[in-house]
Amino acid sequence: MDAAIQEKVNLWLNGDYDPDTKEKITRLQKENPEELAESFYQNLEFGTGGLRGIMGVGTNRMNKYTIGMATQGFANYLSKTYGETEVKVALAHDCRNNSRFFAETAAKVFAANGFKVFLFEDLRPTPELSFTVRHLSCHAGVVITASHNPKEYNGYKAYWNDGGQLVAPHDKNVIKEVDAITGIGSVQWEGNPENISILGSGMDDAYMDMAKGLSIYPEVIARQKDLKIVYTPIHGSGITLAPKLLEKYGFTNVTIVEEQSVPDGNFPTVVYPNPEESEAMSIGLKKAEEIDADILLGTDPDSDRVGIGVKDNAGNWILVNGNQTAALVFNYVIEARKVKGILKPNDMVVKTIVTTELVDTIAQAYGVNCYNVLTGFKWIAELIKEKEGKENYIVGGEESYGLMIGDQVRDKDAIAAVAIICEMAAYEKDKGRSLFQKLVDLYVQYGFYKEGLISITKKGMRGQDEIAEMMKGYRENPPTSINGSPVVQLLDYDQKIGKNLTTNESWEIHLPKSNVLQFVLEDGTKISARPSGTEPKIKFYFSVKTELDRAEDYDEINAELDAKISSIIEDMKLK
Repeated sequence: MDAAIQEKVNLWLNGDYDPDTKEKITRLQKENPEELAESFYQNLEFGTGGLRGIMGVGTNRMNKYTIGMATQGFANYLSKTYGETEVKVALAHDCRNNSRFFAETAAKVFAANGFKVFLFEDLRPTPELSFTVRHLSCHAGVVITASHNPKEYNGYKAYWNDGGQLVAPHDKNVIKEVDAITGIGSVQWEGNPENISILGSGMDDAYMDMAKGLSIYPEVIARQKDLKIVYTPIHGSGITLAPKLLEKYGFTNVTIVEEQSVPDGNFPTVVYPNPEESEAMSIGLKKAEEIDADILLGTDPDSDRVGIGVKDNAGNWILVNGNQTAALVFNYVIEARKVKGILKPNDMVVKTIVTTELVDTIAQAYGVNCYNVLTGFKWIAELIKEKEGKENYIVGGEESYGLMIGDQVRDKDAIAAVAIICEMAAYEKDKGRSLFQKLVDLYVQYGFYKEGLISITKKGMRGQDEIAEMMKGYRENPPTSINGSPVVQLLDYDQKIGKNLTTNESWEIHLPKSNVLQFVLEDGTKISARPSGTEPKIKFYFSVKTELDRAEDYDEINAELDAKISSIIEDMKLK
């Protein structure tokens, strides 16, 4: 084993760590030295969003000690920022193995630093944590979750006083404080239990009252209250609030997918507890087909992502992707506000740079400002804060199945989205139509935008280096042509420069630096390359567009666009 890694291992074996941890390290030394090296070769990085990693012993794993050190660093920054003020922090967790233990560990450390801590009594959705930070005027928040990652993972997401995840300057400043905690002796582990208050149904009620206030057409729900809804929490925290909120909205015919209704960090029915994955939604689809439902909805373990299933024109059940869901919801909110006479001249919507441009087109048609930000809802939250008092935020979203309706939550909110999407389905059914028909009509009206996504994972100690080499190659030797169409623009968000490759004209990109590249082709295609900030993978986003003259031509044109995306992927040698 590398000497530096061995030194770290010895530090844990000889230091003030608990016996169970030491026993696990000793066992790994004998049975799986490669896994031991993976567990200690680096410190689990506290990135701009917090921590995320595999659970286990070691400096590169999620455990009591890495959680405690991260929390102490965060606490140190909060103390420096707020001085003599009593700091208030809200804490929540999802269904994952060890999530409760990690949340209680963080709560004790915050309490030991003299903070007032609000800890939920049991698992709760991430959006409720964001809401709670604002509702209780907290200075910060933490949720223990690894979102949609496999069961081996857990994570630690840090929030600021606006209910949004950390952004500049706080993100980098917190990282510095966390990095300064070089040993567990610097952590205040045990504090006054009286500093910890337990949150329960009272906060649930406050959140649901807010979410109910987002409803635009309660009179339509009254007519369509028996809309056949199938919902799956995919073993996650959504079960705590989504069914209750649907009932509060007035829906009376909700079927819960029983096989996935009990919170379970082992996710026994799925490999990836992610509504983006067809496998995770397959049991729900079967149930929806069995009872001839109107709509299927599924949320991930911490309830910040929502996936939906609908019937197509042939009556077959299909899953709607995140871009399509975003287009439907953005259009519904804007259109409904227009019809109701409540659309304001300063209304704005926000999406990310890799989300379908159909949203931009819809917003433009209604005269609503549509802003594009970097990937991640912290940037949507930051823009809301920047525009407060000047523009009125109504809805935001991104292609990765995230939506944020209204401004009382400042992160992805699948719970409120479930209710609004069901209201949207009820609205279309009230007119004798389906959501799928509405989607096709949007394509006819605004153009057929089709998106694709592939993720390439590079695991192990070399994974991040290989991804960095890929991005370096694209920057230094960008393709001149992709799938037969010349590359006419290169947008480099890390250098904050856009360039017209035909005229050599360049311009500044007015967004924070981010390791993203976009290639715009002569035929209107846009291809984005973005390494993940939380996982050893790189994502490629593809967006193609054509006209759809008649709804009857949907299947044919859809197949053509799918084939075009496949050809692009093949030409770029990504598969």
